[in-house]
Amino acid sequence: MAVVPLLRDEEAGAEALAVFDDIRAKRQTDYVNNFWRALAHDPATLKATWDRVQAVMAPGALDPLVKELIYVAVSTANGCDYCVHSHTAGAKAKGMTPEMHGELLAVIALASQTNALATALSVPVDDRFKA
Repeated sequence: MAVVPLLRDEEAGAEALAVFDDIRAKRQTDYVNNFWRALAHDPATLKATWDRVQAVMAPGALDPLVKELIYVAVSTANGCDYCVHSHTAGAKAKGMTPEMHGELLAVIALASQTNALATALSVPVDDRFKA
């Protein structure tokens, strides 16, 4: 259960509705997901977050699919079930195949294991790896 009610369009203020409308237009959908509806209680945070998502997740040096895959991995590490699900859906929409998803999960599992081992053993960083 959410900590705050998920605001329906009829309950959101004008500032939040403007962001909802922008989400719909940019994503070419009539759907505004629960994350944005929860943030609508604070229209300034809603708008700032939406603006940041658009800037960071836009095509750049990294392909949008790669960005979604990174988002899934970080969300897994942070234990954000909502983000794992929403960005897995986003990755699928951008072309992630079942084989790619399987490899992503294998990399996440491997990194989790080797990170834990390196941390538990306090392995010093090799000089050649330092920037």
